[in-house]
Amino acid sequence: MSIYLDNAATTPLRAEVVAAMSPFWLDNFHNPSGIYKGSRGAKAAMEQAREHIAHAICADAKGIYFTGSGTESINWAIKGIAGANPHKKHIIISNIEHPAVYEVCEYLEKFGYQITYLDVDGDGIVCADSLKSAIRPDTLMASIMFANNEIGTIQPIAEIGQICRENGIYFHTDAVQAFGREFIDVNKMNIDLLSVSAHKLHGPKGVGALYVRPGIKLDNLIHGGGQERKRRAGTENVPGIVGFGEAARLAYQEIEFEPARQAELRDFYINQVLERIPHARLNGHKTRRLCGIANISFDFIEGESILLMLDMRGFAASSGSACTSGSLDPSHVLLALGLDHEQAHGSLRVSIGRETTEADLAALVNELEIIVNRLREMSPLYEDFLKGGNGK
Repeated sequence: MSIYLDNAATTPLRAEVVAAMSPFWLDNFHNPSGIYKGSRGAKAAMEQAREHIAHAICADAKGIYFTGSGTESINWAIKGIAGANPHKKHIIISNIEHPAVYEVCEYLEKFGYQITYLDVDGDGIVCADSLKSAIRPDTLMASIMFANNEIGTIQPIAEIGQICRENGIYFHTDAVQAFGREFIDVNKMNIDLLSVSAHKLHGPKGVGALYVRPGIKLDNLIHGGGQERKRRAGTENVPGIVGFGEAARLAYQEIEFEPARQAELRDFYINQVLERIPHARLNGHKTRRLCGIANISFDFIEGESILLMLDMRGFAASSGSACTSGSLDPSHVLLALGLDHEQAHGSLRVSIGRETTEADLAALVNELEIIVNRLREMSPLYEDFLKGGNGK
């Protein structure tokens, strides 16, 4: 038995995506910068992919720039705005952002930038009033993720965008997890820059995109050629871009029903775990969350132990962000919600995908109940709790 439940980390390629990419590995291998027939075909396929991605966020295709990943897209958005607007050196982010945002901001601090980290409430939501209060005359931009990759909480993006627009600051959002799962309208939501990645929605790894509202000044990412309208030099990854476009087209085509199906499965799993396993806590907002993410903490045990035992039984899940899976530190996201270190260490993230079934999740709950009970039997923290201590 092998059941994959780590779709927030990456997703398997769809057969339709593989089929769309295949000609550009073999027959139409041409450089899209050429003027002969094969090059024109590669260029046309790339532009069609750009249209598909733009359509999925209600944007003008002229605002879509292809990158090598979602992380690269985020780096370009923040560094690019900073480089093009050197007179303002204050940036606002939340304290539950992805490391791609955190570490870019830490890097900019070396060059005199000041970063304000907005707190979130116990459900992981940024208070719009706290954003408004943090804006200063020298504020350049705010970068607030659309939905969190560890707990799934969705932010009030339209409200945040409106505040940024009214105060004349740029608004960037990391929409890597939300793209293809949530309805996104960059115009109605007042989004200036938006980052997405292909491999989170059954597309290929190694390709992402950045949406830049037309007219916004942004430093070039890579110099040395005229690709991506002279903003990101280097021969384009045509098969990856074509695959990204097809994945985006399919996700948008199914957005009316597939996220709702996954949300039902998510709620089934959450309810089963909380009913059957005591001393468990759902992390993140109960309803304002992505369709496929459920993060639950189990008191008195470590999430890594749960993962290893699940792996032995054929289940693939996660304890949080794939980008920090090698770290021994507790999740900064869970600590921001108010969990203590022990609770944060005892978390399990299950992320549902297109291929997940109710039977998969029912099997997971059965195994999880056995594993948690067994680990607690060996836990000195649980023993202390049973004796009347606080279990810490």
